[in-house]
Parts: sequence; structure tokens; C-alpha cells
Amino acid sequence: MSRVLFLSPPFVEGFTRNARWAAKSRGRVQRHPDYLLTAAAVVEAGGHDVKYIEGTALNIPEDEIIAQAKDFAPDMLVILATTPSIYNDIEWAGKIKEKTGCLTVLVGQHVSAAVENSFEISNGAVDVIARREYDYQLKELADNRPLTEIKGLSYLQNNEICHNPDAPLIDVNELPFPAWHHIKPEWYPAFGKRSPYLTLISGRGCNNRCTFCRDPQIMYGRKLRTRDPRLVVDEIEYDYKLFPDLAEIMIETDTFTASPKHVQGVCEEILRRNLKISLSTNARVDCKVELFPLMKKAGFRWLNVGFEFGTNEQLKAVKKGTTIEQARRFAIAAKKAGLKVHGCFMIGAPGETRESALKTIAFAKSIPMDTVQFTGITVYPGTEMYEQAKQEGCLITKDWTEWLNPAKEQITNLRYENLTTEEINELVDKGLKEFYLRPSQIWRIAKGIRTWGDVKSKFYGFLKFLDYTTGKSPSP
Repeated sequence: MSRVLFLSPPFVEGFTRNARWAAKSRGRVQRHPDYLLTAAAVVEAGGHDVKYIEGTALNIPEDEIIAQAKDFAPDMLVILATTPSIYNDIEWAGKIKEKTGCLTVLVGQHVSAAVENSFEISNGAVDVIARREYDYQLKELADNRPLTEIKGLSYLQNNEICHNPDAPLIDVNELPFPAWHHIKPEWYPAFGKRSPYLTLISGRGCNNRCTFCRDPQIMYGRKLRTRDPRLVVDEIEYDYKLFPDLAEIMIETDTFTASPKHVQGVCEEILRRNLKISLSTNARVDCKVELFPLMKKAGFRWLNVGFEFGTNEQLKAVKKGTTIEQARRFAIAAKKAGLKVHGCFMIGAPGETRESALKTIAFAKSIPMDTVQFTGITVYPGTEMYEQAKQEGCLITKDWTEWLNPAKEQITNLRYENLTTEEINELVDKGLKEFYLRPSQIWRIAKGIRTWGDVKSKFYGFLKFLDYTTGKSPSP
């Protein structure tokens, strides 16, 4: 039996390590370590002793983490590294390795895309990188299998970087439920969800071709692999049994609604078991909106939707595969079904201009939505848009430390001939303020409050919105 320490190391207060944009979010939210704790559950199921330290969300002091690590005496350390925190994450690997002598393993999108560079800057602090899906690689490492026999690993051997062949994609129906017993749901606040809540991954991969999206390109592949609806609902019941005070479950699958058969199967299974629950989920605007009434009946309340842009030209530029006509139809159908909508919009597609960005802001204000977020696109290594930006000279960042602004908030790292970096950042703020400071929108949010969980989440969101709009550090 091995002792395996999963560490989410602190970086800066408010940093969201597990989000799609790793940063101090504008909404000051936190995201559950769902993928990492699924891997922890795989390792536990293999008979190994696991400890998880949530240093990121709790901002645990260094001396306390070191003391916990020394007391646990791990044989192996696992850290999910991100692009903006990579130097910090490597430093933590070195500290724990020095204090305990354990094998150090990094996982995640950044090290999967920048394997060689990650080893180069680690100066020996990192022993192994488990590329792409890492669940079973970590179990095999804990089993003490020789490094040379484990697919999907890169490692140092005689000061040389060795790469084993890629591991095959996982059968998602074989995965256990996340090892949620290592965390408390209230550690992860969010504006749109009812608190406390948990996330649930009902599948991996994505059938779409968006050039900016990290996970399908780097980690989980361009094919959607959905779990059996019975397993999904089994997990829902398990979560509510583990945490009886849960107010909601957020299905964090990149594209839960991409498979109508899967959506229908999950909803019908919930209804068959007569569960009275609250659910939210990610969605695309080209989904089957005719399923909205069934989703509402099954307990779905809130949809997190990647509208992205308010012009078809910008949608085509990032290969989104949707149109603004579909987006408008989606928003109207969701409102009719009684589903709340959180719209995700971006500024900074290839060919973006101030005029097209203003059209996105105007479009966001023109369709029925409850909340929004505006983001200046940050391109990540391993994505098609990152390579495009490098080739066309649009990428302004030269070092991983430049992926965030001085306040450690997410900002764009792009610049175009007809739209500067500063203009993109200004337009993001403009979109947020114009959307939220309308009297009609303030009233829409207020009248949507139904439960004490709604009160807490909205109050939290209001305070953090004020924090962002009045106290943020200037962009570089």
C-alpha cells in the first residue's frame, strides 16, 4: 500500500485552480476539484491511503501544509498544475519532496501541453508528469509499477526526459464517484448556484471544434463519452446522502446537453426514482430545446451557456459551430420553460474589432438572461487558437507569469491590428457594467430569489461584483 498526497497548493487568495480559466475570477467563485478527486477515488479503490489538502480554496498557510505533509509521510505527491501558477506549483512540489522524499507527480492541462518546458523549469523538483487523463496512471504509480510500463507518463531518467506512448481514453462508466469525503461543499462559493452545492461530471470529451477550449484538445478528446444515466443518478443520490444539506448539484460536463438521448435518459431516471432535487448544468445553444420542459420537471433550474459572441463572423472565427439565431431561440425557449440562464460571452476572437465586440454586448442585453460573464479570451498552450495567435503575432505574453494581471485576475493575452489588449479589457468591463447595472436586470435578479440559498449566493455575488468593479488592480 502506498500513501498518496493530493495537494491543491495555495497560489493567491481567491485563485480558482479547477476552472476553465485558472485565475482569481471576476465573480470570486471557487470550483470543486471534481476531476482530481475522481482520480483520488481510483487510487483509494486500489487499496492505497489517500490524503487531500485543499490549500487553494482555503488559502492554507505554508507551514500548516508542510506540517500536514510531514505527518502523512507520503510516498507520492500529486499536484494539478495550471498555466498561470506553474512556477508556484513546481515550487510546492520541490518543498514537499525536500521534506518527505516522496515521488512528485504533476497532472493537468498545462503540463500535458508543455511537458518538456515543465521539466526544464522544474530543476528536478518534478519526477513524473501524467499526461492527459491521469486517473489510472496515478493508481499504477501507487501500485509501484515500473515507470517504463505505464502508458501516458513522461519522466526523468538519468537527467533525460522520457515519454511513454499515450494511454487509451478511459471508459467513463468504470470510474468511481469522486472522493468527496475529503472536502466540504461550503468551501466552494458561487454566484449562480444554490449553496452549498457539488459538481458532477456525467461524461468526458466533446464533439465540437472550438479553437479556444482546452479540455477537449488537451485532456479528454474530441468525442463525447457519456456515463450511463443510471450511474449519473446513482451519483446524485450518493452526493445527497453524503451531504444531506446540499442545495444543488451542478453537472459540470462540458456539453451535457450535446446528447439528447443522454439528457432524456438522466431526466427520466430522476423522475422514475421520484427525486426532488435542484440541478444546474452547462449547455450549448444548438441543443434540443424541446427537452427543456422535461429537464425542468426533473429538477433542472439553471443553465450555464456558452453564447460566446453576438456576431456569426466571430462564432465562425473560433469554430463554435453555432449561430446567433440559434442563441436567441435557445434563450427564448429556456425562459418559456422556466429555466434560468447564465450567459458566457467573450471578447477577442480572431478578426475582432471594437464594433463587433459592441455587437456582442448589445446582443447579450437583447436576449432574456438572468446573469452573464464577459471574458477577454486567454489562449492556452495546446489549443489551436494558441498556435494561431503565436503564428500571427497576436500573442502578447512571453512567460507563464503573464497569464494574469497584477491582481491575478484573468485577462486577455491577445492583441489585434484593429483591437488592442487594453481595448479588449475595457470592453469586458463595459459589458459587465452595462448588463448588470440596468434597473430591469437588477429587478430580474431580485425577483428570482426563492430560497435562503438564493439569498446567500446572490449576496455573495453582489459583494464580489463590487469588489471587482471598484477595487481591482489595473491591467498590465
